[in-house]
Amino acid sequence: MILPKQRDPRFITIRRGGTLTDEDHHRLALWAATCAEHVLHFFEEVRPDDNRPRRAIELIRAWTRGETTWQEARMAGFAANAAAKEVKEASESAHYAAYAAGQAGAVGHVAAHELGAAAYAIKAVQTAKDNRVEAGRQECQWQREQLSQEIRELVLDDQRLRNDICWDVFDY
Repeated sequence: MILPKQRDPRFITIRRGGTLTDEDHHRLALWAATCAEHVLHFFEEVRPDDNRPRRAIELIRAWTRGETTWQEARMAGFAANAAAKEVKEASESAHYAAYAAGQAGAVGHVAAHELGAAAYAIKAVQTAKDNRVEAGRQECQWQREQLSQEIRELVLDDQRLRNDICWDVFDY
């Protein structure tokens, strides 16, 4: 888990005393799902019959549409994390890709998991490629291009603030 010790009120919904709107919470979840799905192939190449990470991504998207609860999406995220642990010995990139999906699945519960999905996705790419630095830079840039204008500054600031606990993957 890549969460700060002190919760940032910008990632706490208004109804819980923070400043995050439901719309932006959904945007964060969709961005996290997009980041995780972008690297999901690393996991699916190793475990083609294991749908737990994909299910976490699908359920967090369903949560943004009001089709499921955040609890159900979070449980799918836990299942994706279990898949990540099971595949670690077989493939480091598959391991990180499944964790990215697990983090994405948890965004409905704690919005700040959005950065975990992005960081794990970058780690998945870095461990799969020969030129880790360039691969990480390209993935980080791709992720930033997926950000909607409404959450762009929030996420970029979050990357700056939590970069050190995210393996410095947002240095680019």
